[in-house]
Amino acid sequence: MASRIVLSAPAPGRIGVPPFPPVALSAEAPPFIPMTTDGLPIDPPSDAEKQFCRCAAKLRALRTDSGQLREDLNLLFDQLLSENYSRNFAANVIIRPEDVCTLLEHASGLVPLSQEHLVIKLCQLIHHLLNQLKIIMDDQTLDVLVNYTVRALKVCSTWTHSDVLLALSTVVYGNGHQCQQHLIDLLGKDGILLRYSSPSQTNIELRRVSLTCMANICFRIPGQPPLDDQYRSTCFGLFLKTLHSPKPPNTDELFYCMVVQAALKGLQSCVSCGKWKFGGEEELGSVLAAVKRLMFQGAPGVSVEWPAVLYPARLPQYEGVSAPKPTEPPKSSEPPKDAALPGKALGNKKRKSRGKGKKMTTEERRSDDGNEGDRTAMPAFQKERGREGGRGEGDSLFKPSVPSLYPTWKRNSSDSEFSDQEGNAQSKLRLYHGRVRQGALQCLLAVVKSVEKRTLYGYWSSFIPDSPIGGPPPLNLLTIILKDPSPKVRAFALQVLSAMLDGSRQFLAVAEDTTSPRTSYTPFSLLLATAVRELHRALSLALLAETSSQTLTQVIKCLAYMVANAPYHRLSPGLLSPLWKQIRPYVRHRDVNVRVSVLTLYGALVTTQAPLSEVQLLLQQPESSSNSTGSFTPQDSSLSWRQKDGVSSPCRTPVTHSQRSSHTQSPPVPHTPGEGDSAPPWLLQLCVTLVTQPREDQSDSEGAGTGSGTALEPSPVRLEALQVLSQLVRGYFSLTQAFLQEIRQVSARCLGETDPSIQLHGAKLLEELGTGIIQQYRAENNVPESARVPMSQVVRFWSEVLSGPLNGALQNEQHPTLQTSACDTLSSILPQAFAQLPDKTQLMCITVLLGLTYSENYLVKTAAIRALGIYILFPCLREDVMFVADTANTILAALDDRSTNVCAKAAWSLGNLTDTLIVNMESVGVDFQEELSDMLLLKMLQAATRAAADKDRVKCNAVRALGNLLHFLRQNQLTRSVFQRPLEDAVRALVKTVQSEASMKVRWNACYALGNAFRNPALPLDSAPWSCEAFSALCHVVTSCKNFKVRIKSAAALAVPAHRGCYGSTKRFSCVWDSLATALENSEDTNDFLEYRYSASLRHTLSQALLHLLSVSQSPDMPALAVSLASEKGRGIKEHLVKYLRAEEGGREGAEGDKDAGAGSSNPQQRIGSLQQTLIRLKELKAEGQGGGDEESGKEVVVDFLEDLLKTCEELQSYNTDISN
Repeated sequence: MASRIVLSAPAPGRIGVPPFPPVALSAEAPPFIPMTTDGLPIDPPSDAEKQFCRCAAKLRALRTDSGQLREDLNLLFDQLLSENYSRNFAANVIIRPEDVCTLLEHASGLVPLSQEHLVIKLCQLIHHLLNQLKIIMDDQTLDVLVNYTVRALKVCSTWTHSDVLLALSTVVYGNGHQCQQHLIDLLGKDGILLRYSSPSQTNIELRRVSLTCMANICFRIPGQPPLDDQYRSTCFGLFLKTLHSPKPPNTDELFYCMVVQAALKGLQSCVSCGKWKFGGEEELGSVLAAVKRLMFQGAPGVSVEWPAVLYPARLPQYEGVSAPKPTEPPKSSEPPKDAALPGKALGNKKRKSRGKGKKMTTEERRSDDGNEGDRTAMPAFQKERGREGGRGEGDSLFKPSVPSLYPTWKRNSSDSEFSDQEGNAQSKLRLYHGRVRQGALQCLLAVVKSVEKRTLYGYWSSFIPDSPIGGPPPLNLLTIILKDPSPKVRAFALQVLSAMLDGSRQFLAVAEDTTSPRTSYTPFSLLLATAVRELHRALSLALLAETSSQTLTQVIKCLAYMVANAPYHRLSPGLLSPLWKQIRPYVRHRDVNVRVSVLTLYGALVTTQAPLSEVQLLLQQPESSSNSTGSFTPQDSSLSWRQKDGVSSPCRTPVTHSQRSSHTQSPPVPHTPGEGDSAPPWLLQLCVTLVTQPREDQSDSEGAGTGSGTALEPSPVRLEALQVLSQLVRGYFSLTQAFLQEIRQVSARCLGETDPSIQLHGAKLLEELGTGIIQQYRAENNVPESARVPMSQVVRFWSEVLSGPLNGALQNEQHPTLQTSACDTLSSILPQAFAQLPDKTQLMCITVLLGLTYSENYLVKTAAIRALGIYILFPCLREDVMFVADTANTILAALDDRSTNVCAKAAWSLGNLTDTLIVNMESVGVDFQEELSDMLLLKMLQAATRAAADKDRVKCNAVRALGNLLHFLRQNQLTRSVFQRPLEDAVRALVKTVQSEASMKVRWNACYALGNAFRNPALPLDSAPWSCEAFSALCHVVTSCKNFKVRIKSAAALAVPAHRGCYGSTKRFSCVWDSLATALENSEDTNDFLEYRYSASLRHTLSQALLHLLSVSQSPDMPALAVSLASEKGRGIKEHLVKYLRAEEGGREGAEGDKDAGAGSSNPQQRIGSLQQTLIRLKELKAEGQGGGDEESGKEVVVDFLEDLLKTCEELQSYNTDISN
């Protein structure tokens, strides 16, 4: 019998090789093939890996007492350094990090610091291995290597320090916070790095490596703690000082560029490392000034005296230009402009150069398309240090004598930096200048993201022009976007501009140019409007001229940010129409990212201030007319881009009429907008086609392998098209409602696919359709019935939806997000349509939602609870006691959930449910109250009381539910002992919330809830111990709260009790009156301008409350009322009451006051009529008890006050009548 050999597990050395148990082998057994954990054969080790393992084994075998130690180390280091371990060079290099760490630790123990040549080689090896293998070191290796390199800097000669610092910079990369014990030697007073990186350092290489080392110390990987502020500030100051230092004499420009790059990288790391607080305006301005200067590093023709500091306000002395004629003062405070080059003729040469520029574009496009595929993608720009695919710079970048639509980098394609020899000095210098500009823009991007928006707005004019271009072009971000030869630099400039525009809606909201211009001064609103127009102009030119797909994507994204934030409703029309038509050809661009960004831009266009009249007209335009607008729309049919045979290049240049007609079978038929009403909007048709139709031409970026005739658009394009479709339905539902069934079919198809993302967006599209229908049927929107979707069509729509693939999405437990969106879709059913659905369909919806509330996923549970909170408001369901009880029990269970999101939504649904109780109490009556279980009400009351002590998100709706429940409870329930304690706890929870420091929304909800409770006549407000606390809390808030809306709600609550007995004793009534009178007197006292806008509404509510107290007052109250009305405060009360009675506080704020006070709007005649009835009643009052004299005299004062009040109102009325006649 053949002998058996046992194969044991291999020694560790390769990642991904699973340990395997011993296997018995024999001659008859099949050959053994080791597999990875995925079941794939293991690749054989590469040459570099074999060399590393051999050298590492030999190195580990060496000892310090070896006789040939120096020679052996020399040889092993050379062998290790000779290999290329980069994954880009050899993808199958698999070396374990722990093996590298062990090797370097052992080697550092073998190389004494006295052997400086070996120290250099070891440092080179440290850099070589860590840099190429991207090793993450353990703490022990980090400490050993940092300690070794720091000691080497102290002991070894200066000529070794460049290599030592290079190794140290590699070791500390992202590990600065773990090197605290060594930072005192490196960055402390007279530290090594500070010494070598100082601008006075003559060795430029040492200075560069020191700055790189400092930058790597400051660099922080996300999730790690930042460097200590002391050292970070030290590094920041040195980086900034380096950027402002002039180039040392006799220093090569290339080396100086490398120094600047290192300083920019360090500055970026400091700013990006957590929240950075600049040391005042000067420091931020100094950083921005340095970065702005370096944004134009190496740009030919720029001769500007750059400022040392940029200030928030544009001042001419800080941004002046070295003009060729000093006697001529600058005409405006523009950013620095370059001067025209001497000897350049005007006139005919201008026209000739313009024509030449246009003529060359076709050839340039071909050359661009040839090498565009070799360029790296945009995400790789962050760390790549390779060559840039930029254009040449034969002509001046900023030559004002060549006014062409195409920038110089577009016109001079033959002068590419890649056309020079590799060692050509000029080409290399251009490359390094481009890297400096790129680093400056990256640094500026970090500053923009770390500085508060409001602080940054003051510096906008330094980077974005706010006046029309005239004369030499200014130096700003738009200059780089249009004229820089490097596509990477242009892309980073666009990223910076996008970051500045992102979130600027509130700042740009002031922009306006619809009013007539003033000649005396330029208002700030007009400056902002001009800036928006300049952005449109420049980005449109960049869109025409850009040839790099990655940069083109950034141009379109930047346009999307601008469209999303600019206030087009305050700007003159005409900005969006050219943009809408200009970007249309790019929906057939060969690059997927470009197509996605175009759809994003269209989404922004239909979202911004929707519905916008200009966009509505564009959507209503027929297909053919949207293409007959000029030279930048190269095709006529919206679907013709799908039938282009073999045309894969993007439309970046104007297309002649002959070219356009070659793709069109027949000329377009003349069409007016009115005739196109039956056809879907072009954008809707495009999105539907992108989602559902196969793409006939396969682009280079999508690769091959799938059938070109059946392949759908790539998933990102389809997802973005679905988002645009949803945004179109949301913003312009009236234009899309005619195609309800077609859009439903698109959504149904998406829900039937296997891709969860497509299914999710299909469900969201259905939700938008449902929400649009609901908005149409809301009474406050005043949509005429003829303009609504017919009810029969709505019922048919939901019947088909609920019998389609939505059911599968509701039951898809593998994708909770899809279930969540499907629940949201169910909640968007029109209540009237739900009532007309078949009973089994209604039951299915309710059953599914009740079941999903028990889901283990909190998102699904939250959505189901929310949907039930909407269904409980449906008229056809709210009177069903069984459904109300089932929903209540489900909500009560959800209130005890561990997730705050679930609890918050459960509290909201409980608030809706209790709103339904009040509606049923008023519409159905006692029958509904008697059918509802007392114990269920008690559970709801107790649960809402507990929720009122939760977080603000839960509390704001819990107090709303408490107010409704206290209003709903009947007399026989309140008198039961089981309700006594919960009732007290509920009221005290509301009082505590009113007096708390919770958010203002929570407090005004609590005030409203107390007022709601006061409406229950069964509550013992006159005798209950908690009633005094409730009135006291409201009186305190109405006079002292800083938020006027809380004051309004508390004043409205104090005016709710319908009878004098509810206010309790005379002392409490007097306290309520004095509080309201004091609040009215101080109704304009506020330090917050945002609160001042509610002052009229507050006075309205307070006046109404005071008149209500007078209407219910009795004889014992007269002395206190008389004292108040006869005082100085009484004259102020009279003035405000006159305004209230005459409705002089009217308008929008007055209407809001009526709403907040809980009363319907009343006209002046009704208010005066109510006051006359109050006066008649007070005259009939009889004095009671021993204090009859005081009461009678007090009544006379009050009566006189009211008669005088009425007389004043009548006099003013007659005066106004005489004036009008």
